[in-house]
Amino acid sequence: MRWTKLGVAGSLALAFVAGRETSVAASPEPGGSTIEVPGDFSTIQEAVDSASPGDLILVSPGTYNEAVNVQTDGITIRGLDRNEVVLDGKLELDNGIRVLGASGVAVENLTAINYTANAFFWTGVDGYRGSFLSAYRNGAYGLYAFDSINGQFDHSYAAGAGIAGFYVGQCFRCNAVVDSVVAEYNSIGFFGTNAGGNLFVVRSRFNNNRVGLLPNSGSYELCFPQRELVIAGNLVYSNNQADAPGIELSLMAMGNGMYVAGGIGDTVANNRVWDHDHAGIAFVPYVEEAPADDQPGPDEWDRSCEESSQDPVNTAPPDSLLWDPINNVVTGNVVEDSGVADLVLASIGTDLSTLGNCFAGNDFTTSAPAELEALAPCDGDGLGDWTAGQLDLNQWNAEAQGAPEPPPYETAVLPDLEPQEPMPDAASAPADPAIDVVIDIDVSSVPVPDAPAE
Repeated sequence: MRWTKLGVAGSLALAFVAGRETSVAASPEPGGSTIEVPGDFSTIQEAVDSASPGDLILVSPGTYNEAVNVQTDGITIRGLDRNEVVLDGKLELDNGIRVLGASGVAVENLTAINYTANAFFWTGVDGYRGSFLSAYRNGAYGLYAFDSINGQFDHSYAAGAGIAGFYVGQCFRCNAVVDSVVAEYNSIGFFGTNAGGNLFVVRSRFNNNRVGLLPNSGSYELCFPQRELVIAGNLVYSNNQADAPGIELSLMAMGNGMYVAGGIGDTVANNRVWDHDHAGIAFVPYVEEAPADDQPGPDEWDRSCEESSQDPVNTAPPDSLLWDPINNVVTGNVVEDSGVADLVLASIGTDLSTLGNCFAGNDFTTSAPAELEALAPCDGDGLGDWTAGQLDLNQWNAEAQGAPEPPPYETAVLPDLEPQEPMPDAASAPADPAIDVVIDIDVSSVPVPDAPAE
């Protein structure tokens, strides 16, 4: 079937295509109730089932062996102690907290471990937030938002995810931000298929994953192509982790800080990137075998996800699609210590000079092609030879085919889960559902972060 190339990632994506219509959260009732677990109900699920929009569910320290499903708009689920309120799937339950079409739901200040799929999961919603969350050793994703808009992941930690620590996918315009998070020892730190449009990944740290960040285009999810994502002000380093969990795509992209596969109109600015076996920042094509549909032309790139997802599907698509990186902007990054090149722009059979990408003001040593900033400046005409030092992507991909099998997420070696930053005033702060989310980030105000102290 068409999703086998991505294994679990593709199958999970397909599982939720049918529910792509988002609901709109009702405004929370003023002075909503506070429901305590275990004071009022012995389980989180019982508390959720009893809640109304605007209610706050406060969970006391303890271990909860639950898979919680949320279908009520506008509620806030909050642990009283991020490090001591632990949902444990015991490697048997599927999702820690799954929000199914319930808009405006916020989940705060707790930990989810050992789930076979996702720690925290929103799908088909308008308005979501995950704050001060920890996700550790989960089979698919740590924090996952699919076919959802107007959202925020912040001050959260993900390690040991079988697919990705953080995921935002199938949305345009997403109107969402991933801010001040840490992703390490995952298959992929941040993964985003067909996601963009007022979407920001900022002020975060991605280290010791197989690959740090991997946005991509592909018809195996709706709303293609991936476009208009901003990645700014992040620390991205040492993403060469061969003993992390993995899927086929992360095996192919391993050893890269940022591996943007088929992205269009993305901005990568003011990041500090170092110590990668392959590239620090790579804009490459995504070759999709057995695609599910045709490739949209430039005149369709500004259409909303709501519009494009209603289009009829081509029942006889081509055998493969080449999603090239087009019109991307790479500026002000500090990139060093890359095994192949600090900056990479590549395709398979396409004249790179025709793709409209630009590179300027980066602090780097090597690039492929050579002299990339002279070839593709962000102002004026480029000069030089595009064939000099051009990367042979076929050879690079062939080398990845020989990578050893990744360990299963259940047994992958992880650092101990250290105590994480708690939410301030968890016991006294009022309910704060994800209603009327507005994302507006000025990239110029997000500087290159300092390197961490050794």
